[in-house]
Amino acid sequence: GVSRWFGRNYSFRCQPVDYSYNPEAVRVAELCWWYYICKLTEFTDTFSFVLRKKNDHISNLHVIHHGVMPLSVWFGVKFTPGGHSTFFGILNTGVHVVMYSYYLLATLGPNMKRYLWWKRHVTSLQMIHFVVIMLHSFQLLFHESCDYPKFFIWWIGLHAIMFYLFFTEFYKQQYGRSPPLNAIFEKKMN
Repeated sequence: GVSRWFGRNYSFRCQPVDYSYNPEAVRVAELCWWYYICKLTEFTDTFSFVLRKKNDHISNLHVIHHGVMPLSVWFGVKFTPGGHSTFFGILNTGVHVVMYSYYLLATLGPNMKRYLWWKRHVTSLQMIHFVVIMLHSFQLLFHESCDYPKFFIWWIGLHAIMFYLFFTEFYKQQYGRSPPLNAIFEKKMN
C-alpha cells in the first residue's frame, strides 16, 4: 500500500533520498521507476484521441503535460529516486486514478452521461493537488538542514506552478469562470 511506497519512516517535513542498497530504499526506488512507467502509459489516451480523430480532446495542456511529465519524472527518478519527492508521486497517482475513472465512464457511451456530473470537480482536484505539491516542495526552502537536493525542490515546485496555471486556463475555457480557489483569492484582493 501507500506505506510501502513511502517507507516506514517517511517524514512529510524533510525526507532525504536514501541512495543506499538497503532493501527499503531499493523498494522505494523500484516503486518510483514504476511511477515513471505509468507516466509513459498515459500516452495511450493521446494515441486513442488521434486514432479516433478526436483532435478537440488534444489541447495545449494535454500536449505539454504528456510531453513534459515523462521527461521530468525520468530526470527525478534517475537522480532522486525516493525521498521528499515520493509524496508528489503518490498524490499524483491518486488524482490520476480518479481522473481515469472518470474517463473510463465517459467512454462507455451516452447512457453514462448522467454519471459524469463531476468533471469540474476532477479538474478542481487536479488543481488542489498542484497547490499541495507546491507547499510540500517549497516548505523545504525553510528547512536548511534538510539533505534533499535544492534543485529538485525548485524542479518539482515550479512544475506544480506551471501546471496549476495551465489548469486554471483550462478551467476557465471549459467552465466559463475562474476555479473556486482562484475566486477565493480574487475576492480577498478586491
